[in-house]
Amino acid sequence: MPAPQLTTARGALLAAFACCLVGASFTANSVLGDYPYAGGQFLRYGLACLLLLPLLGRGGLAPLRALTRRHWLRLALLAAVGMVGFNLAVLFAERTAEPAVPGVFVGCAPVVVAVLVPLLGSRKPTRPVLYGALLVAAGAFTVQGWGRTDAAGIAFSVCALIGEVGFAVIAVPLVRPLGPKLLSATVCGIAAVESLVIGLVTQGTQALRVPTQGEAAALLWQAVIVTVIGFVCWYAGMQRIGAERATLFSGLIPVAAAATAPLVGTGNYGAAQAAGSVLVGLGVALGSGVFTNPRRGGVPSGGRVEDDARHERRIVVHRHMPAPGQADKAGAGDRVLGPHTLAPQQQSVAGAPGDGDRDGVDIVAEPDGAPRHQRLVEPRGVAQGQGLGDHGLR
Repeated sequence: MPAPQLTTARGALLAAFACCLVGASFTANSVLGDYPYAGGQFLRYGLACLLLLPLLGRGGLAPLRALTRRHWLRLALLAAVGMVGFNLAVLFAERTAEPAVPGVFVGCAPVVVAVLVPLLGSRKPTRPVLYGALLVAAGAFTVQGWGRTDAAGIAFSVCALIGEVGFAVIAVPLVRPLGPKLLSATVCGIAAVESLVIGLVTQGTQALRVPTQGEAAALLWQAVIVTVIGFVCWYAGMQRIGAERATLFSGLIPVAAAATAPLVGTGNYGAAQAAGSVLVGLGVALGSGVFTNPRRGGVPSGGRVEDDARHERRIVVHRHMPAPGQADKAGAGDRVLGPHTLAPQQQSVAGAPGDGDRDGVDIVAEPDGAPRHQRLVEPRGVAQGQGLGDHGLR
């Protein structure tokens, strides 16, 4: 298996595993129906953060020092929207709507992400990913069906959809500088603080109480299995295959929930669930590119820069990239970046200027001196001054 395809397969397996864990956790959620919401989220995310810290290793927190204020605001928004807010929206939606209603809205997340992420990156949505997302959304609807609801149920279900989309989209610029483990630990710590503040403001000391044996087991499952293992696998998968394709696997959440429901006597797995599972599987296979040979023009990676030997060590910045494996032809609007000349005693560290990763710093190492930063302007005039932490160096 070619290296890019192997990376895609690993990323797909990680994302799929994470979503199956979330789907199988619905039974644990039902046990916590009487436990204070904010207090439960505080215990879940706080415990998960404490469990993740030892996994970071020595110096694992070092990249946090390189984060800017914008990074911290994004982390706080990710925790508030994608974690605390998402769970709160689902809770309020299910007060006046059957669980299938917010489930159907959340099932549309792959479609939204398949359109939104490319637009934010100034490129067109990828057709295979978009078509796969539509199949996944249709499969999720078939598995869950529709239920009783009202205007409030619809509104909170839309909020749940926003939270699900935010959990992927907001995290995109954070995965690279922090990595899956540190990102999960940091965002869990922030979510725990946000949950505690909400609980103290709305319920005071009643937000926390000693859980029963069943509630303690459910909270432990959520913290260890769903949050620690699930979050790390999710962000590791997203790091390998991108938010667009990783979100396709969220269609496995209702499939896993439907498949495990008969085991605990909370539902049946019938023809509708089987048909929906098939649709989800087809959508994932089409959009993820796992079963596509990249040399035969599979799902494009969305790259905007190609380094080709025929350009005599020059980098050509394209407005429109050819499909992988196809001949590269210069087109209108393409620009050629000349070679980046270095002094004989200098050595260029990997990271070509304008490689589309939105990082505007190239690190040049010298044998007799500390590394120094060179500002490099990317296509469309975007320049950023970021430190070593933004390149994932620890």
